[in-house]
Amino acid sequence: MRKKYLPAVLLAALSASIFSVQAATPPNTLVVAQGLDDLVSLDPAEANELSSIQTIPSLYQRLVQADRDNPEKVIPVLAESWKADAASKTLTIALRDGAVFASGNPVRPEDVIWSYTRAITLNKSPAFILNVLGWSPENIAKQFKKVDDHTLQIHWTADVSPAVALNILSTPIASIVDEKQVASHAKNSDFGNAWLKMHSAGSGPYSMRVYQPHQAIVLDANASSPGDKAKMAHIIIKNVPDPAARRLLIQQGDADIARDLGADQTSALQGKPGVKVLSIPSAEQNYLVFNTGNSANPLLKNPAFWEAARWLVDYKGITQDLLKGQYFIHQSFLPVGLPGAIETNPFHFDPEKAKAILSKAGIKDAHFTLDVENKPPFITIAQSMQASFAQGGVKVDLLPAAGSQVYARVRAKQHQAAIRLWIPDYFDAHSNASAFAYNDGKSSTVAGLNGWMNPELNKQTLAAVAEADPAKRLSMYQQMQEKLQHNSPYVFVDQGKTQVVVRDNVKGYQQGLNADMVYYDRVTK
Repeated sequence: MRKKYLPAVLLAALSASIFSVQAATPPNTLVVAQGLDDLVSLDPAEANELSSIQTIPSLYQRLVQADRDNPEKVIPVLAESWKADAASKTLTIALRDGAVFASGNPVRPEDVIWSYTRAITLNKSPAFILNVLGWSPENIAKQFKKVDDHTLQIHWTADVSPAVALNILSTPIASIVDEKQVASHAKNSDFGNAWLKMHSAGSGPYSMRVYQPHQAIVLDANASSPGDKAKMAHIIIKNVPDPAARRLLIQQGDADIARDLGADQTSALQGKPGVKVLSIPSAEQNYLVFNTGNSANPLLKNPAFWEAARWLVDYKGITQDLLKGQYFIHQSFLPVGLPGAIETNPFHFDPEKAKAILSKAGIKDAHFTLDVENKPPFITIAQSMQASFAQGGVKVDLLPAAGSQVYARVRAKQHQAAIRLWIPDYFDAHSNASAFAYNDGKSSTVAGLNGWMNPELNKQTLAAVAEADPAKRLSMYQQMQEKLQHNSPYVFVDQGKTQVVVRDNVKGYQQGLNADMVYYDRVTK
């Protein structure tokens, strides 16, 4: 196994001072400045944070994937073709001829079966996506059949169509990993999870040279990747926690791409020589959620409190004044751009109305703690809410922390309330409905992590995903959005317009509506 030494030119770029006057990045290396403090794992069976989801597509491929130019269309990647049988709930997949992993190992039916089996058995945070197929640790072994050395059959038990099944198999957790390589690093029946947190074993356009937590991810082009080859030899994704420092890096030319800049930093770069500000439609949504299962604060499960909270958010002030147009008001769980999204926004800031609701319900001395990532836009939203809720007589104590810490607390269900980000896992309304409306008591859905279960919504979620008539199906999702919009522990605040700043010599960068639609393979400079 090769040692993880950094070439001198990469090491120089990686360790360059953010105050360097020399505006230069190596010609064969793309330097990306962003925050990486949310990153927990780069194992596709566990990756569920924004930074990791954005990185996974460079390292791994799936059987099928949303077309980057038309995300409503699913295209083959490691699959050559497929045949669907709705009656038997099966997909027969022919694998791409000659496909190999970065290790040189061939992509086999066994790798596909092992990848899905390990994801379900490990049951990490994103496993609920595959659970939609009815897969569980108890039945996963019965869901696959190797037909021959290039063909396998995939079966599911849930009442979903082949189209929905393909959408689910296009998600990051459905990435195919190299069984031979990863299994050799397994310890204590972890399917190599500890090793894959910081290494890669995929067939994507890049492979991981090294991941230094809280410092950088360094990727090398994978010449053996099936399909088009990466145009840049290396990518360095640098952890630069301070947005102002990221702005300085991109302005000076010490970074080629800067992500996650605050509204002030982006505004300051508009029209500056040498840089371009890209504004990209995004399915990213920010929302406030109350943990109804938190016994320390019974107020959080009171529907009257949820209703009052909707009138205590200064939506206009957040989106227009504080975030300066990087986001727009959107108050339902399906983002604009996904089929079936409703665009009505019935709530506005009205503290007097909120006070009347609280008084009628007999709620006094209302208060809660709010977990929030200590970076824009989350901390900006939280500080606004702290001030606006106070006008309605509700005390909010902020608990700012690094993204990984907030993720950990929410996954452990230790929070009272949190400002969270959500992006659909696949281009289908069920992706969000299954997260916000569905809670079977086992899966790590958003509803499950916040202790909220509505049996009627559970039934409606399952009925909608099984509905064959497209028009009826979208109507069902619209009804569910309206129910959650008015009566749920969620307060949907806004939807993003991703702004990425690039040097003006950077060409070919692509990013789509969903979090995993970040493409570096066609970039040149």
